Amino acid sequence: MNIVEFKDVTKIYGRKKAIEEFSFSLGENKITGIIGRNGAGKTTLLKLLSGFLVTNSGQIRVFEEDPFNSLLVSSNMIFVDDSMSFNPKLTLLEILESANHFYEKYDMKFALDLMEYFSLSREQLHRNLSKGMQSTFNMILGIASRSPLTILDEPTTGMDAAVRKDFYRLVLKDYINHPRNIVISSHLLGEVEHILEDILLLKEGKKLLHMPVSDLKNYGMGLRGEKKLMLEFIKSQQVYHKEDFGDQDLFAVVKNDFEKKTLESIKSQGIEIIPLSTNDICVHITNTKRGDIDDILSKNQFTGYNKKANQ
Repeated sequence: MNIVEFKDVTKIYGRKKAIEEFSFSLGENKITGIIGRNGAGKTTLLKLLSGFLVTNSGQIRVFEEDPFNSLLVSSNMIFVDDSMSFNPKLTLLEILESANHFYEKYDMKFALDLMEYFSLSREQLHRNLSKGMQSTFNMILGIASRSPLTILDEPTTGMDAAVRKDFYRLVLKDYINHPRNIVISSHLLGEVEHILEDILLLKEGKKLLHMPVSDLKNYGMGLRGEKKLMLEFIKSQQVYHKEDFGDQDLFAVVKNDFEKKTLESIKSQGIEIIPLSTNDICVHITNTKRGDIDDILSKNQFTGYNKKANQ
C-alpha cells in the first residue's frame, strides 16, 4: 500500500511554477530524503503533502485521501519545520501536553526525557528560545508523536554539530523501534544520507530522481584526463559538470551507465576514474549554472568597475 501518491501535481505562485507535473509515491515504513538546492521546491512539495496547500492541478492522495482539510491525514501526520508557531502563553510542557491529547501514539515520557537530555526547561516559552533550541524542541515534539507520517523540513536549522549528530541518531533508532514513514528534507545530502533508505531529488520544481540511496552512489562518475582526449570521449556522454585542471587536464562528471569492459577501456586510454560522494553527485546533477565560478573569476581578473565612468 502506498502512503503517499502524487500524480501530475503542479503548484503555481504568481508566474512561477514551484512544483511542475510532479509524480511519485511512498510505500510504507521508510525514511525518505527530499533533497534539492534552496528554491528547488522542497517545502512546497511537503506542504502539499501535508494538506497545507491546494494544488493548481494534479492529484494527491495521503492515506488514500486528499490531504487538504482531511482530519484523517491531520491526525496521522505531523509537519515539523523552523517556522512552527504556538500559543505564546503556553509553556513547552503545555505544548507537549496538547500534542499528547491530539496524537494517538504520542509518547509523553519519551518527550520529557528528551527535554531533560537537551537541557530544555518545561516552564520555558517557545518564543524565548534560541533558534537552535527552538529547532531542538520542534524535533522532540515531532519524533515523540510517533505519527505514521512524520515530516521534517530542514529540521536541524540553528543546531550545533553535536546536537545535529544526536538528532540523526535519535531519528534512526526511534524509527527502528517504531517503524513509520519519515520524510526529511535537506539541501545537504551528506548530512543525512546515513539514515536514508530512499532519495527524491528535486531540481527547479521537477523530479530528477527517486531511488534507493545505495543506487545513487553509482549514478554518476568523475573522469579526469588530457583535455583533447576527454572532450572527444564525453561527446557521446551525458555530462553534468566540466572543469579545467590547468592547461592540459579536464575533469568531468558524467552519468554512469558504463559496462565493465567500457570502464577498462577508459582506463587503458589514460583517463582516470574518480569516485564521487553521493553529495557531490547531487550537487553536479542539480547544477543550474553554465560553466563554473572560475569562468567569472577569469573574466573579471583584469577588469575593474569604474563607478564614475559608468555614472
